[in-house]
Amino acid sequence: MVGEKPLPRPLAADEAAEAIGPTTPFNAAERAAVYRAIYTRRDVRDEFLSDDVPQAVLMRILDAAHHAPSVGFMQPWNFIIIRDRAVRGAVHEVFRRGAAAEEQILDPARRAHYRNLKLEGILKAPVNICVTCDRSRHGSTGLGRTQQPNTDLLSTACAVQNLWLAARVEGVGVGWVSIMRESDMRDILGIPQEIAVVAYLCVGFVERAYVKPELEVKRWASRLPLETLVFEDRWGRSCPSTKLP
Repeated sequence: MVGEKPLPRPLAADEAAEAIGPTTPFNAAERAAVYRAIYTRRDVRDEFLSDDVPQAVLMRILDAAHHAPSVGFMQPWNFIIIRDRAVRGAVHEVFRRGAAAEEQILDPARRAHYRNLKLEGILKAPVNICVTCDRSRHGSTGLGRTQQPNTDLLSTACAVQNLWLAARVEGVGVGWVSIMRESDMRDILGIPQEIAVVAYLCVGFVERAYVKPELEVKRWASRLPLETLVFEDRWGRSCPSTKLP
């Protein structure tokens, strides 16, 4: 039919062989660097500096996000870079209303604690990024979505994690703001109805960051023991050994 893209030609056997190469393990220093990025990544709320993030750094971070794994190689993500003060102000107002509504459903004893968390990144960080998911990019299903239709959203979450780790390597902080209605975000950013909003991120350099997660430091929550979360062969069956080497 007119306008349809031709299907790609399958690789011949010799071409497929050339497309596969050996996978070498990382050496000790490389492994340590990867784990350091993972273990020192933080959700930044109030520690942003005003310095702008250079475009070259920002594009390296977004390129890392774009190289995230995606089911069926669907790559459903888009990234909206937001620097405009007026746009961020409108987003902040939506957040402020959402935070006030969330506070009201908390136990009264926790409300003052909640207010002291200082979720101020939207206006303080020089850059905001909205990460979206185009749920129709490869048709109504797409490879790998017939039985688990939400794999497009999960794939986009992988892109967010890649972005976060790459930002940590660059010395850039990231904060995920989730206390906002998706419909409000659509109106402010002109996002079409069929596009899902997955994450709204505050991005900027930070001079210092919490050694442990801020919510753990401020006693909002604590990290669950790994051994209580790992099962073997079926749900609820404890794993014989879960201690880290």
